[in-house]
Amino acid sequence: MIVGLGGLLILAGCDVPNLRSQVIPQEEMKMKVTEFVNENMMRPGTVASIKEIELDGGLYEITLEADGQEFTTYMSKDGEIFFPQGINIEEFAEQKKKTAEVESLQKAATLAALDKKEKPEVELFVMSHCPYGTQTEKGILPVLDVLGDKVDFKLKFVDYVMHGETEAKEQLNQHCIQQEQPDKLQEYLGCFLVEGKGEECLASTGIDMDTLENCVAETDQEFGITASLEDKASWRGGQFPMFNISKEENEEYGVQGSPTLVINGKQINAQRDSKSLLETLCAGFKELPDECNTELPTNPPSPGFGFDEGTGPTQAQCS
Repeated sequence: MIVGLGGLLILAGCDVPNLRSQVIPQEEMKMKVTEFVNENMMRPGTVASIKEIELDGGLYEITLEADGQEFTTYMSKDGEIFFPQGINIEEFAEQKKKTAEVESLQKAATLAALDKKEKPEVELFVMSHCPYGTQTEKGILPVLDVLGDKVDFKLKFVDYVMHGETEAKEQLNQHCIQQEQPDKLQEYLGCFLVEGKGEECLASTGIDMDTLENCVAETDQEFGITASLEDKASWRGGQFPMFNISKEENEEYGVQGSPTLVINGKQINAQRDSKSLLETLCAGFKELPDECNTELPTNPPSPGFGFDEGTGPTQAQCS
């Protein structure tokens, strides 16, 4: 059974096997456990550290700290079995490698099956304050800078909001920037994704406020955004206000959360680093432009606001 605790994933429910006699020194054990846990068992953006370690009989008792919480785990004194459930580290690494190989083949097959177009159509569905949506936006912005008008990119929104009125208003602004001042969208997003300060970014990127406000008012009335915020009876599952600007596309593509990437009408799962996203978008071309050979960062951005690097790829969504 997999148990998630404060960003740490541990495995529980296994009998303790016979323990070996070799004892790894404490400092070496600390490094071994820290490396294993952070490379294999942490959610992106979360790092575990060892607060205490003590040899107790045949096991090292280890107090880990992650995300402001403490957890006790165990390692056999020879460094081969990690508890609460026994995990043979070599076997775990081998299985992880095999899984990665299978996923790579599946991804290649999916991309090869994409419809090809002279100018690929790229639709990214997000919630403006979803940390995984912003993560993908930060990953894709350098790709859009490279490909420019060789792709037809549209930022779209999941048909409900999970982050309240603030998110709904921000999405109205972003929709209208794209509709009325599209040459400003990427610059605005590059600013907004730093700290989520929309008002400051509207000013710093030179958005025409009269045009924006007129569009927001008309769009709000057309799609009933404010009305939905005020009518809890209409909320999805009684929890989340509807945001119906892209409702038809949400239904067409089966959008289930933020982010969802659609290329040439097909929903695609992609890693969120810029290199992977460039490869994914370029799979939609009939003929690859030279820009598809551009070297871009291989590390994913961190979830949320800010342009720090994350700790690894993720498929998590706000849903």
